[in-house]
Amino acid sequence: MVHVLSSRVLLRPVDPDRSRAFYGERLGLDVYREFGTGPERGTVYFLGGGFLELSGRAEQASKPPVRLWMQVADAAAARDELAAVGVEITREPVQEPWGLIEMWLRDPDGNEIVLVQVPAEHPLRYRPGI
Repeated sequence: MVHVLSSRVLLRPVDPDRSRAFYGERLGLDVYREFGTGPERGTVYFLGGGFLELSGRAEQASKPPVRLWMQVADAAAARDELAAVGVEITREPVQEPWGLIEMWLRDPDGNEIVLVQVPAEHPLRYRPGI
């Protein structure tokens, strides 16, 4: 059995500066660490319980696009904050039949991001024995 110590999602953006502006400035993700120099340097962002690394450069966007799932405390508030800084919301926050509130957007390379709010009464909030 593999003992995983840490994990992260790796993205190779077409335009690294544009992607760093999107994730760092527009989404407001905090930087965990940076490495290397120049436009293709690596930037690792905190992503809740994991990390998102932008490094290198791709000739074209990944096909199919990557999908990121990010839990937020309040999807409606996140929607308003992101719209205020020009992030295009591709699907407004909606409570799904499975009980989660989901909102969708895309990064500059077309990778899909779902922001998810877990309502207080949802089973994901229940942890037996806690």
